[in-house]
Amino acid sequence: MTYHSGSRAVQDRVGVRDLADHVGQAIGAGIRPVAAAFLELQPMLVLGAADPESGAVWASLLTGAPGFVRATGPRQISVTGGAGPGDPLATALSTAGTPVGTLALDPRTRRRMRLNGRARPTPRGLAVEADQVFANCPKYLQKREAYETVERAPGIPRRGVELSPSEREFIEAADTFFLATVHAHGADASHRGGNPGFVRVDSPCELRWRDYPGNSMFLTLGNLQVDPRAGLLFLDWDSGAVLQLTGTARTEFTADGERTVRFTLKEVIATSAASPLRWSAPEYSPANP
Repeated sequence: MTYHSGSRAVQDRVGVRDLADHVGQAIGAGIRPVAAAFLELQPMLVLGAADPESGAVWASLLTGAPGFVRATGPRQISVTGGAGPGDPLATALSTAGTPVGTLALDPRTRRRMRLNGRARPTPRGLAVEADQVFANCPKYLQKREAYETVERAPGIPRRGVELSPSEREFIEAADTFFLATVHAHGADASHRGGNPGFVRVDSPCELRWRDYPGNSMFLTLGNLQVDPRAGLLFLDWDSGAVLQLTGTARTEFTADGERTVRFTLKEVIATSAASPLRWSAPEYSPANP
């Protein structure tokens, strides 16, 4: 099943069903050799899923030396290390059969690949059996020329139900975030990018961003159409700090065709030095409005 009823509803509302059917032909279940080679070069992987205990949807960042993510079969990837004990998805990833969405993104080449499927724990981390594998275009993806690995001790996570003033400033200065959504039969992790300020913080519990034109599949907005739960991940590309948000999101459509997504926060987890990666300054995408 390429599209469920939620994606179809959004495609029909925007008037892109035929285009979505054409683009959707690129979605497969197999990992091609070029995709396998791409995965083995990446030092990070974004993963989205729902916590089986609370039901909250989160997006998490996994990191490792290139090769920590690799294809181990035509429809399977393995991830060495997995989520840390303080990560909100630790329980989900220790449960066999958890639906997950993964996103491998390379800022150096402005390439990204999504693999959605079901995870199971392994002695070295986790494995994901693929249901959907596809690449996305480089739209709104900021280029970062290089990274280095830095010895860092992650801070004690701060948990709360509102964004602090510094967290609000951090979000409004971001040029990238990652978005996890779910539906009845799976999960998805996607990328959102723009010039700093493209995400607005309206209150300590409310965010919004304009949904820029993309590939017309509407997997993310389609998921939100049928299940409003969502997880957001913001990364400080220099210090390695990570901000994880969970809550609900809804899409507003205007008569002129623009779309705005409004997110209501339920819980925030802020962790300093969570990532050992330090990336160079961005070169903003020419597609950014």
